[in-house]
Amino acid sequence: MAAPTDDRPWSADPYSRALRTGQGPLFLRRPDGWLLPLEVERWCADADAADLGVLRRCEGAVLDVGCGPGRLVAALAGRGRRVLGIDVSEAAVTRTVRLGGPALRRSVFDPLPGEGRWGTALLVDGNIGIGGDPAALLDRMAQLLAPGGLLIAETVPDLDLDERVQVHVTDAHGATGTAFPWARLGTPALLRHAERAGWRAVDQWTAGGRSFAALRSRRHRSTSSTAEPPKSTAVISSQRARKPSADRPVAEA
Repeated sequence: MAAPTDDRPWSADPYSRALRTGQGPLFLRRPDGWLLPLEVERWCADADAADLGVLRRCEGAVLDVGCGPGRLVAALAGRGRRVLGIDVSEAAVTRTVRLGGPALRRSVFDPLPGEGRWGTALLVDGNIGIGGDPAALLDRMAQLLAPGGLLIAETVPDLDLDERVQVHVTDAHGATGTAFPWARLGTPALLRHAERAGWRAVDQWTAGGRSFAALRSRRHRSTSSTAEPPKSTAVISSQRARKPSADRPVAEA
């Protein structure tokens, strides 16, 4: 599976600056001028009640895909759970490690520790949009999880949305990054993609105005993974692809 190769949208200002300061506003901007707000302050705060509801459902070793500044990784590590965050943003990985959470600067489409052995994988804060191709991402998640492993994905609340867009990161001052593909899914659309990709839905819930779905893959691996097992050590290495986004768009004023 080919991975996106341009990491600039998530590895340079204004995104990196927002993570370093813990403050927005920050947006994904579509070509038609709509702005998708990124919840930088929430990402940089402690895990909230909705996040804790996700973490309580986690099983076994946890892989947080697009971990951002690391609130979920840090919360799990603080509870003694085996966890690893991955992100293509150096600022995100640095902040996660500073919080005490293990993290790698790496794309989900790169080789990863413990492939085929993770108990749970997380795609929260809009990360079902990574790469702009939900089917490809779901296929990759099935490769990473152990047979019967759990995938928890956050979806756009209250909408049957299935959108592919080109976006770029922008801040309130108009600083922008390079355009890249993104996807936005409501829960019904996610479940349709999941069914076609060999997943079954095991739970759906809402909390704090956010929507989530839990899936298990029906597929069985034909070959055993030779990748190293999940580690609890933080390593910063080479990067590639994309990173998280957020909620529903607001019209540009």
